[in-house]
Amino acid sequence: MFFSIPRIQSRSQRVFSIDVMRGFTIFVMIFVNELAGVSGLPGWMKHAEADADAMTFVDVVFPGFLFIVGMSIPFAITRRLEKGDGPAKLASHILSRTIGLLILGVFMVNSDGGYNEAAMGISIHLWALFFYFCVILVWNQHAIDNAKIKNLIRIVGVIGLIALALIYRGGESGDEYMTPQWWGILGLIGWAYLFSTGIYFITRGSIVGISIAIAICCLIFALPSMGTQRIFQFFDGMGGHATHTSIVLSGTLLTLIFLRDESTSTNKKILSALMLVVIFGLAGFLLRPNFGISKIYATPSWAFLSVASCILVFLLLFLITDIAKRKSWATFIQPAASNPLLAYIIPSIIYHLMRVTGTGWPAVFYEGISGIIWAIVFSLLVMGIVILLNRLKIRLQL
Repeated sequence: MFFSIPRIQSRSQRVFSIDVMRGFTIFVMIFVNELAGVSGLPGWMKHAEADADAMTFVDVVFPGFLFIVGMSIPFAITRRLEKGDGPAKLASHILSRTIGLLILGVFMVNSDGGYNEAAMGISIHLWALFFYFCVILVWNQHAIDNAKIKNLIRIVGVIGLIALALIYRGGESGDEYMTPQWWGILGLIGWAYLFSTGIYFITRGSIVGISIAIAICCLIFALPSMGTQRIFQFFDGMGGHATHTSIVLSGTLLTLIFLRDESTSTNKKILSALMLVVIFGLAGFLLRPNFGISKIYATPSWAFLSVASCILVFLLLFLITDIAKRKSWATFIQPAASNPLLAYIIPSIIYHLMRVTGTGWPAVFYEGISGIIWAIVFSLLVMGIVILLNRLKIRLQL
């Protein structure tokens, strides 16, 4: 083995606050996505403009996903090692998970725009519904004892995805196939996850090594603006991936500092986390004059201020759920936390299903206060659907 695979020391039961934060982030994501179509909202309830040098709570939702991915990496790798996975099997799992996220991201992006229904010969909404059906076939944890039947179901799903990719046409002339117009949210998470796990292995889970890697990610974002030489321009277009990777690594850093050693007192853990808040917060403000704060441009300032916010949210949830043991209030979002992919795609399924059936929500649902109330109700509805689907044995896992 050319490097030792790191594992965290803690073998205690799952940290509840991590799951709660994942579920809470999903709930807020559904809420803000539904808010996007509501008119008459104040600026702080919308994404900040690309050049605004500002951010709102809406701009922290995507970093919240990335941050939780990072926090989970040490636990996930340790669990697989304890199950007996070797380097080859572990690498295979990481690559298959990344590829799955990239595939899902590309399909979802192409269903949102750039398609040519006339050339496809099928409604894009019906096409999308077939896509999500295939997703369930491939990635559902089928409650079937017969392994051959499970594999057959997944093969049917894969064949379906290939067929849908071949059917798809885009462009005005309809002669273009599916392309990664951009990778989509899931695809961006996939790339950041791949890079971050690779860094985690290379640094052997070292706090210093991961801290240096976060700084290097910031440098990669800045290099293209430092000169016209080829060595600088090579990194042009990589800045977004570097920034997203830095957020994932920041989540991993918090886990290593905050949760790695069970013997560390709670007070010291909290103090360490608060120190990280100060460090990332200061970094965000100090870098602001050079890069500005922008989610769209994925600037380091936006990333580090988002990380500081995520740490504060995690600390609050940790104190409530893991220290004060107030967990019952989070029961409703727990299924979504355990099945984030399922919760993520449900709103899209509802949207395409309504388009196919020619139905829609009343216009009042997208106006001012009533729109905000509806966004909350819709988010709760999705949480309820996840619970129902879980009872029907539909649990997606990459």
